[in-house]
Amino acid sequence: MSASETCACADAARVGKEGNKPDTVAIIVAGGTGERFGDPRGKQFVDLCGLPLMCWPLLAFDHAPSIGHIVVVCAPDRVDTVNDEVLSRVTLLTPVTLAPSGDTRQQSVAHGLAAMPRGYDFVAVHDAARPLIETEVIEGVIACVREDPKLAGVICATRSVDTLKLVEDGVIIATPDRSFYWAAQTPQVFRTRALTSAYKSAAWEGYQGTDDASLVERHGGKVRCYDSPRDNIKVTVPEDLAIACTALEQRLLM
Repeated sequence: MSASETCACADAARVGKEGNKPDTVAIIVAGGTGERFGDPRGKQFVDLCGLPLMCWPLLAFDHAPSIGHIVVVCAPDRVDTVNDEVLSRVTLLTPVTLAPSGDTRQQSVAHGLAAMPRGYDFVAVHDAARPLIETEVIEGVIACVREDPKLAGVICATRSVDTLKLVEDGVIIATPDRSFYWAAQTPQVFRTRALTSAYKSAAWEGYQGTDDASLVERHGGKVRCYDSPRDNIKVTVPEDLAIACTALEQRLLM
């Protein structure tokens, strides 16, 4: 491991759906309303290269040998939409459970944790609005956690390439060294016990984190970064959908 705490386990041993038992549950968070995106359906349901956007991460996780179960967290009034417009459009070999979303993303993940079956050592939390995640990346980040017992988790992230400015009231007060900064993505993979304990602690204390890793870090867990592709973008505004469409079309043509 380098001093920047990055993890790159591209050649790590994999767990197969045949032979070794899958040891990871994927929680796909799809409870957003798409308010910033500007579509009443929610961005996870908009069309991307012929399928609803959230179909693409579902397929990526379904193809990952380490994944033994998928929990999709969605709004209670969107359960029929998920079944009729998403799950019916793809053939998944991995069992899927639906769980109700909460008022916040943190509550939604907590509901996903409560709905996941027992017996899995790891849990991978992923935003449904990140359609470009690849199976190889999913397997790589899981392998990093699996192989280092000192780690509570590993998250996908990219190194900052822009110059960063610390600003107060519109005035620059510092220019930090960007080599220390990474942009967090998903999936974020954790040992199941570490994540559930961190969530219980946060709920008890009324703490709201910015992502799953922040809860685990606060609870004392060591979390590392996995250098993932920059195109693992989160679709937040319509311009992002155009970028995702172009990138996915290029992949499908390869």
